Amino acid sequence: MIEQITANPNILGGKPIIRGTRISVEFILDLLASDISEEEILEDYPHLTKEDIHACLRYAARSCKNEIYVELEPVAA
Repeated sequence: MIEQITANPNILGGKPIIRGTRISVEFILDLLASDISEEEILEDYPHLTKEDIHACLRYAARSCKNEIYVELEPVAA
């Protein structure tokens, strides 16, 4: 279990969020995917910790292991 991540149907429609915040895992992953560093995220959101960011990554990794995939375009060979 990833203790820092929770979901509540009354917050962001039940999306996974960082416990004690209204910041979604999806939002943190989008920031990281946009080449925003952990340090920049922590500067902009000082109430978050590195452990919170790493929990988002662990949550995403576990989601992939549970075969929750986004449909991808096939690549031409």
